[in-house]
Order: sequence, then C-alpha cells, then structure tokens
Amino acid sequence: MGFRHKDIIALKDLNKEEIQLLLDTADSLSEINRRDIKKVPTLRGKTVINLFYEASTRTRTSFEIAAKRLSADAVNITASTSSVTKGETLSDTANNLLAMKPDIIVMRHSISGAHEYLAKRVSCSVINAGDGAHEHPSQGLLDMLTMRQKFGKLEGLKVAIVGDITHSRVARSDIYGLTTMGAHVFLAGPPTMMPIGIERLGNVTVCKDMREAVDQADVVMMLRIQLERQGKTLLPSMREYARYFGLNPAVLSLAKKDAIVMHPGPINRGVELSSVVADCDQSHVLKQVENGVAVRMAMLYHVCGGEPVE
Repeated sequence: MGFRHKDIIALKDLNKEEIQLLLDTADSLSEINRRDIKKVPTLRGKTVINLFYEASTRTRTSFEIAAKRLSADAVNITASTSSVTKGETLSDTANNLLAMKPDIIVMRHSISGAHEYLAKRVSCSVINAGDGAHEHPSQGLLDMLTMRQKFGKLEGLKVAIVGDITHSRVARSDIYGLTTMGAHVFLAGPPTMMPIGIERLGNVTVCKDMREAVDQADVVMMLRIQLERQGKTLLPSMREYARYFGLNPAVLSLAKKDAIVMHPGPINRGVELSSVVADCDQSHVLKQVENGVAVRMAMLYHVCGGEPVE
C-alpha cells in the first residue's frame, strides 16, 4: 500500500497498515545508517526545514541527519534566533518559509494543535516533531520499532508507561500507536499527573501502584517529569517521586526476565531511572536514539511520495 497522507501530525490519524508501513520502511532504511558512506540520492533536490520553537537535541539532530542521509537539503531554524523574537506570528513565519519553496517543514511547538493549524495553510508537507502535550509521532514510531526489533512483534506485549502521563506527548503517541498495533498498555504515575479518562485512548489499564504496572511487563517505558509544562509543582519533592515512581533494580526485577527499559530522554538520573538501570544491559535508551534516525528517514521518505531507494 502507498502512504496517502501529505502530513504526519499524529499517530491517532494513522491506521494499523500505515503504522506497519512506516515501521517496515524504517527497518529497511536502517541499513543505510550502517554503511561506510551513509547517503542515498532518494530525496536529492528536496528541501527540509526544521523549525523548532522548543529546545531539542535528539529530535532535531536526527531529523537533520535523516534528511542529509536521503540527500535532501536541511535547514535548521530555532525560534530564539529567528524573527519570532521580533513578534512574527506562526502564520507569517510559515508564509515566508513557504515563499522559499521547501518540500517539508518539520516543526516542534509548545502549543498543542499548532501543526494542524500550519498544515491547513501550507502546500508543502508538515511533520510534527512534538506539539505541547498533544503528540510526538516520530518518538512513538521509534519506540515501537525498538520494541518490535527486540520481540519480533507488538501484538500482545505488555508495555508499562510510568511517570508524568498528563504532560507527556510521548505517552499519548505511544498509547495510540501501541494499542492500534495490539499491545496492552499499563499506566502508572502520581494521581496529580494522571489525566482523567486516559483509558478512553485505547486498550489502557491505569494502575494505582507502579509495581502493578511493571509486574510481568515486556517493556518498561519511563517518562521524564515535564516541569516546564506544569503550572505549579505537582510533587512534594523529586526525592519523594523517585521513591514511589523511580525505576530501580528491585522494581525492574518484577518485569519479565527479558524485559527492556526505555526512556524518550533526556533522563533525570536518580529520579525516573537509577543510574544502575539506565546503564544496564536491559536498557534500550541508546537503541531508541539510533532508531530515531531510521524512523525519521521513513517519515520524510513517505511524505515525499516514497521514491525508490538506491
């Protein structure tokens, strides 16, 4: 099947076959990243603009690398050094960029829904690199790819997602993607960080205790506390959070013996993850980062029409 979307805004918008296609393509393109010369001419002549209104290390860098490995021209724009600081609106920024004839705009924005707003107003493709507390589709895809590479499937896996669910766009993309692909998602976190009605997003079980979520899990996904998105402090202290919702060797021992530990980064060591767990053999955090390049290559490839790879 072909990929029928001009834009990739949310995993909620994609069906099982479309997610499968993106994962299969990423798996295929990952071979390029292991070559001595890591470049193919697939998107030669295409221009990708990375427009980031929020800080990023992994996502922006991997989208840039992904574009360059497909031979596209990549331009990075950070809001703090752009005309946004002079009062330019998102619409005006988009129109000015569109006048330069880009093929894809990859954007990260602090406001949920900003990408949908942009996609309706520009003729080029738009890829969501994270919008507020809404979604982060490329992270959801690379998480699923990492799990599938380990277990050979997604259907039937027990995935524990622990932490600040309310403010996590990663959690929402993971929930939409994993439940669409047949995984069972168990959530745990402080009551102040668990949104009401989250069960309606899919095959999701909310646990009152982290140990219940981790028990016999195939995957333990730890989330960063999103302090920058909280209007007020929702925790007594970081030490208190680490005590009840931090992953240490004792809690990890409740999961299956071949379980993997994941985290979208950046990690707050000693809070979400102890250093022992972050650096153990079960940790797939750096594998997630590696897979991020392949997944973002697949996203760029498909919104450009899926031309042959050489």
